[in-house]
Amino acid sequence: MTHSPFDPDESLTETQKRRERAGVPRPEVEDTRGEPSPGYRAHPAARIFVRGPWEMAASILIGLGVVMMMQPWVMVAFTWSFLVTLTGTVMFLIVSHFPE
Repeated sequence: MTHSPFDPDESLTETQKRRERAGVPRPEVEDTRGEPSPGYRAHPAARIFVRGPWEMAASILIGLGVVMMMQPWVMVAFTWSFLVTLTGTVMFLIVSHFPE
């Protein structure tokens, strides 16, 4: 016997138990395993614009900008450090809205 995530259990509140007894229908549980339906096509950008790798790149840019700002040897690195840090920060703000 398979168990639905919506089966009643001891952790239900009184309101939820009353709804169960009243016969309120349970939500349909879809099987998300296996292959997608034949008509389903993911947009190519959905594979490119994923949050994880882009957030890591933005974090690396922020870290690189901070290191460039703190080092005392190369003036060119210090000159560009604010722009690199700002770019990483703005990139992180944008990327944080991407799907996971």
